[in-house]
Amino acid sequence: MLRYFTAGESHGEALVAFLSGLPAGLKVDQAFLDRELWRRQQGFGRGGRMKIETDKARILSGVRHGATIGSPIAILLENKDWKNWQESLPVEEGDSAKHKRVASPRPGHADLAGALKYNFPEARYVLERASARESAARVAIGALAKLFLRELGIDVLSHVVAVGAAALKKGVAWEQILGLSERNEVLLNCADPEAEQQMKEEVDKVLRTGDSVGGIFEVVAHKVPPGLGTYAQWDERLDGLLAGAVMSLQAVKAVEIGTGVTAASSPGSAVHDEIGYEGATGFTRSRNNAGGIEGGVSNGEDIIVRGYLKPISTLRRPLQSVDFASREPVKAAYERSDVCVVPAAGVAAEAMVALTLARSALEKFGGDSMTETSRNLRGYLEQVKNY
Repeated sequence: MLRYFTAGESHGEALVAFLSGLPAGLKVDQAFLDRELWRRQQGFGRGGRMKIETDKARILSGVRHGATIGSPIAILLENKDWKNWQESLPVEEGDSAKHKRVASPRPGHADLAGALKYNFPEARYVLERASARESAARVAIGALAKLFLRELGIDVLSHVVAVGAAALKKGVAWEQILGLSERNEVLLNCADPEAEQQMKEEVDKVLRTGDSVGGIFEVVAHKVPPGLGTYAQWDERLDGLLAGAVMSLQAVKAVEIGTGVTAASSPGSAVHDEIGYEGATGFTRSRNNAGGIEGGVSNGEDIIVRGYLKPISTLRRPLQSVDFASREPVKAAYERSDVCVVPAAGVAAEAMVALTLARSALEKFGGDSMTETSRNLRGYLEQVKNY
């Protein structure tokens, strides 16, 4: 079983990510981990925090001589902004006068619900953990899951299909998505330059008005073999696991598998993917509306997951709120923030999809070493080929 969790606050000393269950013998490319973290930090509309941080993955355990050794992996990500917060967020008791309160909750954020849940008089501690800064830790361990999946012939990448009212209006081939990931300058991670320019204009508009904007990203898992997940139990269905993983990301409010949204208003004949057979390649599909999953099981087509991202809750022109202490009407608190994070959210979603597929692959193929896992996979693929 692949297990993982993260720890750390937005303005704390560091983020820490833990990953347990990867087989021994997986080669770990440090440059790849750092590249993934860099990709998460990019995108038109990011805020001032990204000018402070340069995320690098410091592996503390579980990797020796450039390869996994089967024991739990711990990764530390330093928060360079910590130097500006040491006095206001000390571990020890400290000086309460230096504490930076979040005096009024922001609509759309976890501020009020979190303060009520944990009985805080204001929302500083809620903000610190609920912040999307935490997703950097997920990207770090997600990069390890990606390296594992690559050994099985599977790749996971994302692209942006909409920002605000600007949307991609044509299909995107895998090669185009791959090309986006290799760019050294990220605008809005859209495969169509014209649509990307329209998306940029959407961001420019909210920048001028002190607002924020959301959008839609699409994660594609390429060359996933059939048979991951199961229809046998509700909580083991692959589509359910992926939906939960992507929905767990900050600001994601809806998840779609394949063309699930439009399928709801379409006839079955226009939705379901017709099946064929060719001797050289085996079973074929005329299209991939199912997004690579049928009945909770991968069917051999690319897995396609879309995340619908709400606008960032922090606005430079704040909405109406209430003061925690006086209960009087005031404007919501403002914290330094982004105005658009759709490309970054796509990278974080890649990590969650990769971790979910890696877990499902290990449940399917097992193995305490990469040699064993790879051998089991080859045997299974031979079985499918000869079906």
